[in-house]
Amino acid sequence: MLVMSQSYIDQVDQRVEQGQQWLEKLLNLANIPAKVIAQQQEDSYWLIIDETNLTQDQISILVGDDGKVIDGIQYLINTILNIANDSEDHLAYTVEIAGYRARRQEELLLMAEYAAKTVRLTGQEYELTPLSSAERRQIHTMLQDCEDLETYSHGQEPDRRLVVKIRN
Repeated sequence: MLVMSQSYIDQVDQRVEQGQQWLEKLLNLANIPAKVIAQQQEDSYWLIIDETNLTQDQISILVGDDGKVIDGIQYLINTILNIANDSEDHLAYTVEIAGYRARRQEELLLMAEYAAKTVRLTGQEYELTPLSSAERRQIHTMLQDCEDLETYSHGQEPDRRLVVKIRN
């Protein structure tokens, strides 16, 4: 059993609060003032933008086309807040607004299931549409326990794609 010292827990709490404050400041600079709620979910710290006082247009701007804006914000916060820490001390921040991440996770699960089913039925490789590196990693993780399948990525960003195939 892993026992964490109180000072380590306090450090993590301080870094999560720092992430919360950083994101609130970014939103204010973008003229989209909103509160950010921090929650721990498994191995990630979720920074949830409270959309209560936001318009649908503001929410759409923050998500962006195909989640590019929210992914960019998440990338920035993870890079900036972890830059001074050793890799084993990095915290994983997930930025969420209006249930976007939960809906996208469900979409990725359906994509993974469809790809697996198609490969098993046809015996042919199945190439998914271009996805971000984080989303490719999520689908790879979803399929890693399938003993009959394997996944790999090919191509160059922004057209890099995940391929699912029968394991040799």
